[in-house]
Amino acid sequence: MVNAAQSREKQSREDFEARLRAIGAERYHDRHPFHARLHGGECSPDEVRAWVINRWMYQSRIPMKDAAFMSRVEDPDLRRHWRKRIEDHDGGTEEGGGIRRWLALARAVGLDPDYVASGRGIMPATRFAVDAYVRFVRDMPLLDAVAASLTELFAPKIHAQRIEGLLAHYDFADDTSLAYFRKRLTEAPEDVAFGLDYVLTHADTREKQDAAAAALVFKTDVLWAQLDALWHGYVEGNIPPGAWRPGEGLLP
Repeated sequence: MVNAAQSREKQSREDFEARLRAIGAERYHDRHPFHARLHGGECSPDEVRAWVINRWMYQSRIPMKDAAFMSRVEDPDLRRHWRKRIEDHDGGTEEGGGIRRWLALARAVGLDPDYVASGRGIMPATRFAVDAYVRFVRDMPLLDAVAASLTELFAPKIHAQRIEGLLAHYDFADDTSLAYFRKRLTEAPEDVAFGLDYVLTHADTREKQDAAAAALVFKTDVLWAQLDALWHGYVEGNIPPGAWRPGEGLLP
């Protein structure tokens, strides 16, 4: 029988990685019923628009949370690796970047990109969840902040499912509107290879491993909470005050 001291021993690198991957298998938001509805072609046009608008809050804050992270990093090598994430999402001065590609999706579903980029119409729960993630990355130990990014381990699967489902079921889906997801199929594995190695290497005690695992759980909660809010607001019809209402922010 394993005693308490033995159960708190540091996990091997292989066992710890398996523990992190198990968190995604159980808790990643690809399991949420909203994604099943979206990928299966069951969302109404307004449900799709609500998803695009609210997901913008998350997309727009990714480079901001990464900049907050980098402001605390003293190791130039870590900064060199991490700044790619900002470039991937912000793009260059004139073109490129995940943010621009997300606004192309907004236009494709009939939304005014300027309206989406303004942040008007974001659900309170979405704003709360995303802001909590930015604060987490800004304030928690660097190891925890990196561990929270490891949801990227599970992202390529959902992007592939999304591309297939949207192309099969929605008229707006084409190479331009889905460019964000196609690009992430190659960007995410590059990001996570570095992040996973960093966490597995620097979580060198059981306490640090537990903290890193808790950080990943927190991030899955951030993603899940956003979809819970969408479901409650737009599938069940309980749109909260201040949130986007169908008919607002559309292209002429």
